[in-house]
Amino acid sequence: MDNSNKEKGLTIGLVAIILVIVLLALIGFFLLDPKTEIVQGQAEATQIRISGKLPGRIAEYWVEEGQRVHRGDTLVRISSPDAEAKLLQASAMESVYKATNEKVDNGARKEVIQSAYDMWQKALAGLEIAKKSFDRMNALYEKGVISAQKRDEVEAQYKAMVATESAARAQYDLAVSGAQSEDKKAAAAMVLAAQGGVNQVKSVLADSYLTAPVDGEVSEIFPNVSELVGTGAPIMNVLQLDDMWVTFNVREELLKDFTMGKEINVVIPALGNEKAVLKIYFIKDMGSYAVWRATKATGSYDARTFQIKARPTSPIKDLRPGMSVLIQK
Repeated sequence: MDNSNKEKGLTIGLVAIILVIVLLALIGFFLLDPKTEIVQGQAEATQIRISGKLPGRIAEYWVEEGQRVHRGDTLVRISSPDAEAKLLQASAMESVYKATNEKVDNGARKEVIQSAYDMWQKALAGLEIAKKSFDRMNALYEKGVISAQKRDEVEAQYKAMVATESAARAQYDLAVSGAQSEDKKAAAAMVLAAQGGVNQVKSVLADSYLTAPVDGEVSEIFPNVSELVGTGAPIMNVLQLDDMWVTFNVREELLKDFTMGKEINVVIPALGNEKAVLKIYFIKDMGSYAVWRATKATGSYDARTFQIKARPTSPIKDLRPGMSVLIQK
């Protein structure tokens, strides 16, 4: 009876050992079974930064984060009292130079011309009297009636009147002809310079209202209303959702399956594992800083990482930047 129990116990133990061995074999089989390798990528889109040339304060926003905008839509207004004051100043200077230029072009006023003409006529009358006096004195001198000194005094008066008449005639001609051509060119150049200053300030003030350069979605707004912004400071970002792609980081040993122009099948977990087709258009080595793993210890090489970009062959509804995109290898 004891021997029978011993045999039965040995049989049960043997069966148990065999079951354990079979169980371990099954576990080992499943553990050693190579699993499907997944290459994970991320959806990205062109992001446009909105900024302006005008330093000032944010006066008001016409959009909010997440809002769809179209090209030309007004996004934000910036208030800059300093720039507006500069425009007033530049406009005033332009008016001054325009008035000066018109004065130069129009020449002297009628009153100035008339006054110069009267002075010339007065000099002509004096010259005529001086000439007659000289002629008489010269005739008397030739007859020996007067001395040479008296004749010379009258001659000097006559020559002075000749010079006076010449100067008066020159003043009249100058009043009639107006400014010199050089003065006119200088006045016209000053007007152009003033207009350039006005246009420059207007160009800066045009950035008081910033508009959307493309159709897209407002992803981020940085400053709050009333906060100061400087020249070129980022105010908001607009995502161009019609220009999307997916970026993958692929180990070198897998690169043979990712060639330029190849179409690859992917799934998008965030969209219920929706399937899509992408076309590779960009491949670039990410450099030594992006080594995935070292294999030199096994006598092989360092597996480098390559960045691959691929665009959908057709639009994918509801695809958003940041969503994971998977390739199963």
